[in-house]
Amino acid sequence: MLKEDAINTAFEIVAYSGDARSKLLLALNKAQAGDFTEVDTLVDEAKECLADAHRAQTLMLTSEARGENVDITFITVHAQDHLMTTLLLKDIIGTLLDVYRKN
Repeated sequence: MLKEDAINTAFEIVAYSGDARSKLLLALNKAQAGDFTEVDTLVDEAKECLADAHRAQTLMLTSEARGENVDITFITVHAQDHLMTTLLLKDIIGTLLDVYRKN
């Protein structure tokens, strides 16, 4: 995988993860306000964004597994960090949404 391709893929991961993060936080804000009309839709949209980010990540992983050299740059490290923290946020917000629904 060329360095330029790896950087572009990393930016894709960051963008999809960022979109997911925004949707998850918006869902949480709506739940805190007692407005559950869009919560499930926002969470589903966030999950789709995370699936897109994961597909991009898998492209890098499979390239490396095939023996291709994948340049690891600060951008790729940032992308991985962004994805993993958003996945964790999804789990935490899922639990918080359950709590808000019970109240």
